[in-house]
Amino acid sequence: MSKVLDSTYLAEAVSGFTPRTAMEEAARCLLCHDAPCSKGCPAGTDPGKFIRSIRFRNVKGAAETIRENNILGGSCARVCPYDRLCEEYCSRCGIDRPIQIGKLQRFAIEQEKLFGMNILESSADKKSKKVACIGGGPASLAVAAKLAQEGYAVTIYEANAKAGGMCSYGITPARLPQEVIDHDIAQVEKLGVKFIYNTKVGKDIKFDDLKKDFDAVFVGVGLWAPKVPNIPGKDLKGVYSAVDYLKSARESDGKSNIGKKVIVIGGGDVAMDCASTAKLLGAEVAIWYRRTIGEAPANMAEIQYVTELGVPMTNNFAPKEIVGNAKGEVEYMVFSGREGHLDGAEAKVTADTVVFAIGQAPEDVAGIAPVKVNEKGGIVVENNCVTNIDGVFACGDITNGGKTVVEAVAAGKVAAFEIASYLEAKEGK
Repeated sequence: MSKVLDSTYLAEAVSGFTPRTAMEEAARCLLCHDAPCSKGCPAGTDPGKFIRSIRFRNVKGAAETIRENNILGGSCARVCPYDRLCEEYCSRCGIDRPIQIGKLQRFAIEQEKLFGMNILESSADKKSKKVACIGGGPASLAVAAKLAQEGYAVTIYEANAKAGGMCSYGITPARLPQEVIDHDIAQVEKLGVKFIYNTKVGKDIKFDDLKKDFDAVFVGVGLWAPKVPNIPGKDLKGVYSAVDYLKSARESDGKSNIGKKVIVIGGGDVAMDCASTAKLLGAEVAIWYRRTIGEAPANMAEIQYVTELGVPMTNNFAPKEIVGNAKGEVEYMVFSGREGHLDGAEAKVTADTVVFAIGQAPEDVAGIAPVKVNEKGGIVVENNCVTNIDGVFACGDITNGGKTVVEAVAAGKVAAFEIASYLEAKEGK
């Protein structure tokens, strides 16, 4: 990240393009005939096309290209790993630097919102079949949007107070403001999709009842169970999973007790989000990671951002033990060195809060739907999204173990096609 705007929790960290700077950046495009950047987008968005539209001042055309292919175009503009996707394929990489495709996408969607553009419409040919989506994350939103455009009646059941999944609860607002997510979700609502919040399937409503009331059911519940290593002290007060930590901060608009001296364990984007959250809320923060910084899966821009905030990152040390005081609260943490001259070394670090950002796992899917699961608890599917139960489909993190938002959107589009094909076949019988 660069050009940091603000150092407060709710403020977006990086500025977007103005109309002038957007045109200037779009003018750098080489207008490649084969547009290799367009081959790098999992959601099938055509960056070459929307960049051309911006270049020739057709901002609505740019927004249409993005929104028609990616219902979460605004959110993905902030959190997509562009450097590993479309920007990596940009022909300008061989000249100087790639076009800033992510920021141009952000600009187009910001203009969509500013001018109240209505890009998507549901089909006037309304279908008689109804679809239920369990979970309101990226995959479900993509499924719902595509099916609603085809004229199907879709209802999303969300266990939380907001839709968006990890976009709303597992990413810091500095990187993805809630208003951006809400604008994306509003585009789904405009298509006629119904949202039922604070309703957990398997607890507040039975899966069998959904099967009776709907012609098809999609399961896109994501990964919400924490991964915490089995080390002494993991159950002490002050030990959090990344999602619990980030969710607590987001739900309270940064007013939750996030600790005064925080250790974040991990090297991915989620670890960076936890570290920046704690730092922006006034804590003393340090990141500890068991591998080298070169092996860290986090986007380098995110690592640079937390570094600019003043967060140190110690590598090649693995968590060994968390030690508590007489009240059962975290007092300090012990790490063991892993590589070369650090092998056998030990570090003791004082802290009152430890956040494990080392991945998420599926919750007990059996409590939601009686679908077949694998040894890791994820839903087993065929042909990308077909489960072992007739009329029940699934995709996204719950089937692939967790990937990016844009890949969840891409999977949701495939699932929507399969569901529509199933319903059409059912209609013909």
